[in-house]
Amino acid sequence: MKLDLQLVLTILGMGVVTYVTRIGGYALLSRFPVKGRVKAGLEAVPIAILTAIIAPAALAAGPADALAALITVLLALRLPVIVALVGGVGSVVLLRWLIG
Repeated sequence: MKLDLQLVLTILGMGVVTYVTRIGGYALLSRFPVKGRVKAGLEAVPIAILTAIIAPAALAAGPADALAALITVLLALRLPVIVALVGGVGSVVLLRWLIG
């Protein structure tokens, strides 16, 4: 396998840009007090990103996957993460077998 210099530089560049944007946010926010609505908004970002990534894929995959995603969310609201994970995997397997 031959490595292309442009490919390697592109991957390294993407890594540097990703690192700078992540560390830049922390550096910027460490200079200002974060409280109230800003803090609540920042705490909501991870779940919003996960929802934006997972929901379209689950809904496009079919009714079994969409229902399994809903079951997983409901389990995650009440139970530990590992239980929600196992329940989600189990429900998608069972629903794919039942619904197709």
